[in-house]
Amino acid sequence: QNRSKIIRLTAKIIMKKFTLIIILLLLSLPVLSQEFIHDNNFDEKIKGNAFDDNNGKIIIVEFWADFNKENAFQDWDKLKEVTYYRCDLAHNPKLKAKYRVRMAPTILIFSEGDAYIKFKAKAGLDLLCPVDLPKMERAIEVVKRESQY
Repeated sequence: QNRSKIIRLTAKIIMKKFTLIIILLLLSLPVLSQEFIHDNNFDEKIKGNAFDDNNGKIIIVEFWADFNKENAFQDWDKLKEVTYYRCDLAHNPKLKAKYRVRMAPTILIFSEGDAYIKFKAKAGLDLLCPVDLPKMERAIEVVKRESQY
């Protein structure tokens, strides 16, 4: 009797822990699915190649630093028809220099391989995200219009 009671209790505890683990994994999927871009694959991802379907596609790159991840742009899942990459500043010195990135986060919006708009964190101790969702959506619309010509 006592042995079967202990087994049932242990099974309940295990199921609760398993359920909690599954929930945590599901909540972290957007973070886990984030694709990083690097010095060695940047041009391919941004400009594509002759066989890519990248014409007119909006690509956003967030230059990011692990120490400031709390201030990264949080609404990527709300943006439509854009491709989003992160670039870790600590591991990509060529891109950091090429785009003159001094603060994290810095966000660049590209179309057809050309950078159109740059949002950068202001110097200071807080290094807050330089753009909110409405401002980002307006910027994307501007880039779409400008890149048509």
